[in-house]
This record gives sequence, C-alpha cells and structure tokens, in this order.
Amino acid sequence: MFLPKYPDNPTPPPARTHTPTEPAPVRRAAPQISISTGAVAAVLVGGVVLTALLAAVAVTAISVAIAAVVLRSMLRDQHRR
Repeated sequence: MFLPKYPDNPTPPPARTHTPTEPAPVRRAAPQISISTGAVAAVLVGGVVLTALLAAVAVTAISVAIAAVVLRSMLRDQHRR
C-alpha cells in the first residue's frame, strides 16, 4: 500500500560531458607593493608634524580671539569716560 511504484523500464539519466566553449580568462596577478619602514616612519612623522601645526593654529586663534575681546572691552570702557 505504501510502497513506491517504480517504472517498468527505468532509463538512466543522459551522460553529460563538460566541454567548455571558451577557455576561462587568465587573471593577471596584482603587482607586489612593498612598503619600507622608512616610508612608514616618514608618514608617521609627517602626521605628527601636521597635527602639531594644526594645534598651534588653533591655540593661536583662541589667543587672538581672547585678546580681541579684552581690547574691545578696554576701548569701550575708555570711550564711556
């Protein structure tokens, strides 16, 4: 009752042979890039120098702004008298 029914004359699946129509494209290897320790050191030193310059510009800008506020308040007091 629950047995599977098989066909009377089973035929095997067709045999396929793999024949590529075109050969696969040859991938070129990427050129080797070697980074020397001197180059890494130069980049790090350059980054430190640029960061220091940026900090110096920021400190100078804050100092100039504070000096401008102080001078403005001194000149305003002098004009009132």
